[in-house]
Amino acid sequence: MCKVTIKDLADYFNWTQIAGDKESLKRPIHLADINRPGLELAGYFEYGQQKRVVVIGNKEIHYITNKMDEIAQRRNFEFITSESTPGIVITNGHACPEVLKEIANRKDLAVFSTNETTTNTSVRITSYLDEKLAPSIVIHGELMRIHGIGVMIVGESGMGKSEIALSLIQKGHQLIADDRIDCYKIHNNLIGRTSRMLEGFMELRGVGIINVARMYGVGSYAKECEISLQIELVPFNDKADYDRVGIEEKEYVDILGVKILKLQIPISMGRPMATIIETAVFHYMLLRDGKDAAKEIENLVLQEIEKNEEEEVKSE
Repeated sequence: MCKVTIKDLADYFNWTQIAGDKESLKRPIHLADINRPGLELAGYFEYGQQKRVVVIGNKEIHYITNKMDEIAQRRNFEFITSESTPGIVITNGHACPEVLKEIANRKDLAVFSTNETTTNTSVRITSYLDEKLAPSIVIHGELMRIHGIGVMIVGESGMGKSEIALSLIQKGHQLIADDRIDCYKIHNNLIGRTSRMLEGFMELRGVGIINVARMYGVGSYAKECEISLQIELVPFNDKADYDRVGIEEKEYVDILGVKILKLQIPISMGRPMATIIETAVFHYMLLRDGKDAAKEIENLVLQEIEKNEEEEVKSE
C-alpha cells in the first residue's frame, strides 16, 4: 500500500483548490471510500465517517442553501472539517458556501471545486483510491499472460524461469513481469504488474538485459493482468510421488486473501516446459469451465467396473 495524499488526488483529477494552503495538501488518505455528508449536515453525527474524502453535490448544496441557517452551518461544518478529514470536493461547479470556506481556511483543510458530476467524481475517486491503497506484496518469479490467463511462474533461483518465459514470448504470449512481481488485491482480485521502469525488459543469465518489446514487438508485453494460476517449478525427483492422473485434491495458494490454483510441475533436461505450461493453462481453462479430464477418466473406469460386475452376475 502506497502513501496517498489529498494533493495526489487533486493533481490527478485537476481540481481547483478554493480553501486551505500548501500544508493542507499534505493530509493523508487512508480509506478508499468517500463520504456524502447528508446525515452530518442534518445534525446527526453518530457513526460519522471523518477519515474519508467528503464529496458535496447538488443535494448537499441545495440543503445547505435552503435548509440551514448560519448557526447550523457552523455547528455541522465544524464536524465534517475534522483533523482526520483528508479534504472536501464540491462538484458540478458549485460555489463553496462562505461559512465552509471560512472554517476550512481556519482549520487549514483543503477544499476543491470540479465541474464533474457528483456520480462521476465519486466513482473516479473510489476507483483511483482502490488501486492506490490496495494491499500489496512482492513475489519473485515470472508473470505471463498465456491465452488471456495471468500465470505466475515461481520456483527456486536457477530453475530457468526467465528462459521459459522467453520461450512463451516467442510462442506469442505476453510478458507482464520478469523476476519481480508486484501483486495487489483490488476488488477481491489479485492484480500483478512490475515497476514502470522495468516494463518490457527481461534479464537473461549470460546475455544481460533485453528489451522484449523492441525484439518481439509491442504486443509481446502488457503492463498488468489478473493472476489466476500459479505454476511452481520443482527439480525432477524420480523418487517423488507426483500426481500423474489429477484426481487428487486441488491445491491453492493464498495471496493477500485471494485463493489461486497452484500446479506443481517437475522440471528436467529436455522437457519442453513452454509447451507443458501452455497445456497446463488449457487444462486450467477447462477446469474453470467444469470440464475435469481426471474425473471423466475416473467415471469411465467406475462404469467399466460396474459393467464387468453385472456381466459376472449374469454369467453366474
